Amino acid sequence: MRITGLGHAGMFIETAGGSILCDPVIGPTFFGSWFPFPDNRGLDWATYGKADFLYISHRHRDHFDPALMQRHVPKDIRVLLPEYPTDDLEQDLRKLGYDNIIYTQAGVPLEFGPLKVMVTPLRAPSDGPIGDSSLSVDDGTASILNQNDSHPLDLEKLMSFSKPEAYFTQVSGAIWWPMVYDLPQDAKQNFAKLKRDAQNKRAMYYIEKVDAEHVFPMAGPPMFLREELFRYNGTGLNGDAIFTDQREFLAHMAELRPEQKGYEFVPGTVVELNAGEISVTQTLYTQAEIDRIFDDKWAYLAEQRDSRQEEIRAEEASRAAVLPPDEMLAAIKEWWEPLLRRARTIRNGVGGMVRFRIGELDMVVDFPKAKVREYAGEECIYWYTIPADLVSTNIADHEIDWSNSIFLSMQFEVGRSGKFNEFLTTFLKCLSRDRIEYVENWYAEQTDQTEDAQLGEWMVQRRCPHLRADLTKTGKIEDGVLTCSLHDWKWDLASGKCLTSQGHPIRAGKVDDDAKSDAAAPAA
Repeated sequence: MRITGLGHAGMFIETAGGSILCDPVIGPTFFGSWFPFPDNRGLDWATYGKADFLYISHRHRDHFDPALMQRHVPKDIRVLLPEYPTDDLEQDLRKLGYDNIIYTQAGVPLEFGPLKVMVTPLRAPSDGPIGDSSLSVDDGTASILNQNDSHPLDLEKLMSFSKPEAYFTQVSGAIWWPMVYDLPQDAKQNFAKLKRDAQNKRAMYYIEKVDAEHVFPMAGPPMFLREELFRYNGTGLNGDAIFTDQREFLAHMAELRPEQKGYEFVPGTVVELNAGEISVTQTLYTQAEIDRIFDDKWAYLAEQRDSRQEEIRAEEASRAAVLPPDEMLAAIKEWWEPLLRRARTIRNGVGGMVRFRIGELDMVVDFPKAKVREYAGEECIYWYTIPADLVSTNIADHEIDWSNSIFLSMQFEVGRSGKFNEFLTTFLKCLSRDRIEYVENWYAEQTDQTEDAQLGEWMVQRRCPHLRADLTKTGKIEDGVLTCSLHDWKWDLASGKCLTSQGHPIRAGKVDDDAKSDAAAPAA
């Protein structure tokens, strides 16, 4: 088996039973904000486009690049489609002319001669754009797991496919917190460090559980080449960004697991696996060039910034004309109010008003009353400032996921009173009837969490209130605080209060002395 790195989360997998093109992206994406790091334009995209199969893990535009696909990927390619609860990704692909679709089933292997593949989707509201997925591949000569951005809960089922020899996983961030928030600089620096630490912890959790011999960090970080975002590259010019690079993470991994073999996976990296043997070579960049990219990163980024402004200008020119404030308000009101009326759980979860300053428009979304109107001085729990051309473009395109378009562009500002509100972010990625109905039903199904489990001196509900991970496997208690290692959410067990987000309480209580004695007693 041969795996070629295509940049960011992209890879080209050649097997004994055919080749698979995964998540090909050149960009720039997210309104001209994200570029793959390092530059991947020098790859032979025409050759990779002739793959036997196409796999798009999810519809984030740093994994799904319609312009690149239109240029280089034939329309008759067989598409391995993850089994998602809504058909947004399928519709996106069909609009581009890709209709030779293989409908995979969640966690069910498919065989194509000697090639065996399995797509494992995630379906919770917090999993990317209602869905993320991983790809398992085995052709008899080797087995790999391409986990990219996904954070699977049922690792036992995932690992039942076959034990991977090579493991490809995200270690960097793909979020706008805390960079765009209205916070003092020292708070931003502190929160950014906490976020980086949490990302490292989560990546190490999966690396330890998967226990593959060879680990390849990928799926980030991006390059920010817009002038106003340039300072947020890497860990930030001022230490207030979250984008750990491959070399930084490998150094971290080497400290914690020196026995683990980690490799830099950049555009043009070729990994060959055969019967337990591995070779890793670089074909697009020399090792000296790679060393300079990582060791003199800001100089490399500055060169990229100075040479690629034309791409940014072209993206800006492609945006829709700015709508007048009254037309924009009417369009959002007509679109959002019917969704708000259907979103009872989300409205209750947000529980207040959210202000949007969009160019000359100043509007408020009243979640309790399911209304969109002009702002009139109401007290708000969140307040956004967003350029009008971004919103006008999303209205023109009827983009149903503003979290993973406008927000990942980082071309906005936000403030909040209190904690992160997951329900608000979920609403802004569910701007369609299908998505709202799915999420409302999903939340309703999560309310039944009757099974408890003992963790140390505490009896807690077994399933995490966030995404229902099994806390007997992912939970850790220190000083009365429970942390779920998958997403670093925390709860104060004495009160049951979530310390990470508004809502999401946990059921917990101290184990009494009799129960402790029973638990400690030897079996009869």
